[in-house]
Amino acid sequence: MVGEGRTPLRRGWTTGACAAGAASAAFTRMMVGRFPDPVSIHLPRGGVASFPLALAEGGTAWARAGIIKDAGDDPDVTHGALIVAEVAWGEPGSGIRFVAGEGVGTVTRAGLPLSVGEPAINPAPRAMIRNLLCETAGENGAPSPDVTVTISIPGGERLAEKTMNARLGIIGGLSILGTTGIVIPYSCASWVHSIHRGIDVARAAGLGHIAAATGTTSEQAVQHLYRLPDHALIDMGDFVGATLKYLRAHPVARLTLAGGFAKLAKLSAGHLDLHSTRSRVDIPALAEMLADLGADASSVQTARSARGAAEILALAGDRRGALARAVAVRAREVALATLSGRTVVEIAIVDRDGGFLARVDE
Repeated sequence: MVGEGRTPLRRGWTTGACAAGAASAAFTRMMVGRFPDPVSIHLPRGGVASFPLALAEGGTAWARAGIIKDAGDDPDVTHGALIVAEVAWGEPGSGIRFVAGEGVGTVTRAGLPLSVGEPAINPAPRAMIRNLLCETAGENGAPSPDVTVTISIPGGERLAEKTMNARLGIIGGLSILGTTGIVIPYSCASWVHSIHRGIDVARAAGLGHIAAATGTTSEQAVQHLYRLPDHALIDMGDFVGATLKYLRAHPVARLTLAGGFAKLAKLSAGHLDLHSTRSRVDIPALAEMLADLGADASSVQTARSARGAAEILALAGDRRGALARAVAVRAREVALATLSGRTVVEIAIVDRDGGFLARVDE
């Protein structure tokens, strides 16, 4: 993300890359008697990452290494966290096993790419760690190792409270994530990942109705209306496009899209990313809707020069509900077109007090 006259944002490393680096350093100590510092690893899609060690200790049958996660300029809750990997010899023939240590969660719901009861160390970081350990063993004339790899993040259980892990059924701490090893600032890849996994968990639980909301107020309104369980709720934020496109390939029977008037006015205009820096409310289109509803010429003229959607909604007066419904109808058409008609869609526009301005479905 680079603007004119701006310094490029600095990329960082995923928790998976840090865990892999720590595991590689610990296992190297077990094989050759010393820790590489810094430790360098090959990333899944090419390139090399190098990490200084913040922790390095070991015994006769184990070693432990730690790396401070640097997420670059991304607002990642794990930035600055210590990612620790302890590697210990296992029983002959046991292969490489993974264990959740302090601050790493355990999977308790179906639908994630890991079985219930497994540590929340995703498949890509596991593959990185396996490849690095096998490579190190091979370089030292040894077969594939039989070891237990325990990943820990001190303080991770507290940090996990700021994530969607509990809703996904990941209990006790954070997830070890990352497919490329690299964090791209403000890509919000982890948020989109959580949306996808939330849909997976809801489908695996057999839920026929899920609700995706742009914020807490609209989410609570819909949950109260339908008495939906927590794992039926998708915190999509501004990522309505990511939500709808994933549902197109992984459909559910019924979807309620909930949000405020301004956000869903953007969706009604065809925008699938609702962030203020990436889309704008179509003021002329809202003014025309107001005219179509019979508003007087003065109100319509004022609406055309309005600074935002809330100002137009206020101008609507007793036509507020009708204007919200018109926006909801168009937003639903956009959502259905993106979903290819595989899901029944309801649009719910919620005011700041949690009341419904409009609800439109079939």
